[in-house]
Amino acid sequence: MSKLISEVSPHFFTKRTTRRIMLDVIIALIPAGIASVFLFGPRTLLVIGVCVCTCVLSEYLFERVCKKESTIGDLSAVVTGLLLAYNLPVSIPLWQALIGSVVAIVVTKQLFGGIGQNFANPAIVGRIVMMVAFSETMTNWVAPFTAKMPDAISSATPLVAAAKGTASMIPSYLDLFLGKHAGCIGETCALALLIGGIYLVIRRVITWHTPVVFLGTVALMSLICGKDALYQLMSGGLMLGAVFMATDYSTTPNTKWGKVIFGIGCGLITSLIRFYGNLPEGVSFAILLMNIFTPYIAKLTRNKPLTGGVKT
Repeated sequence: MSKLISEVSPHFFTKRTTRRIMLDVIIALIPAGIASVFLFGPRTLLVIGVCVCTCVLSEYLFERVCKKESTIGDLSAVVTGLLLAYNLPVSIPLWQALIGSVVAIVVTKQLFGGIGQNFANPAIVGRIVMMVAFSETMTNWVAPFTAKMPDAISSATPLVAAAKGTASMIPSYLDLFLGKHAGCIGETCALALLIGGIYLVIRRVITWHTPVVFLGTVALMSLICGKDALYQLMSGGLMLGAVFMATDYSTTPNTKWGKVIFGIGCGLITSLIRFYGNLPEGVSFAILLMNIFTPYIAKLTRNKPLTGGVKT
């Protein structure tokens, strides 16, 4: 008679590692990076390099000081650096980008136990801290094709222009789609972000639930509130947040219905902030607030285990 082997879960294994997943995310972010260099000039690479290098170095040094096994090989710190850089204007002082990167890795990720233990997306927290601490430079938007000039031309983002009613500064749908407007490094080109999102879905790194529901909720709320839905979808950091930040494994629900609820919540909060708040953008705050509710959403939507009992 063969032995009965009893083991704890998980009982399903896959060859997909954290490093492989993060590498896919990096590949998906490349189109937006290429577009940002084309639109905002070579300083984009400098901002990205500072964020990525600082994130990796911060993780390495923190784990060395705490005598923990190094995890920089899983590439999660690289992804955090890329996402943070993509959420910054190209004109940001490099020392401020460095501080945001340290906050993202050390404060948000490592102090909570490292990858998988953080309660919020590190890049989002880093960006919000920078928004509060360096509000002037974080809102110093640069028009495309001018960042390489000695005196870069400041310009309003599409959402700011729409909020102020500056019709002459509102870009066309095509310009929004191709990224020919002021904004953060990696958020302007909707085409590049869509390419990255499709790649992640095909690779099964993410599912469609959260991004589609997030975007769909914003579109529906825009129609209800009398706003231009297509304009809202392609403006600000909505696509970047929906595809790459609202799908983070550690800080979002892992069930299908949980992802749907998460996407609806993000979409509602984003719309409320955009349409009725003092800020033209609300994606980062929406995702951070929903990150806090993730444990409750996961508990509400978790699968019920099958039992052997029979009701009589």
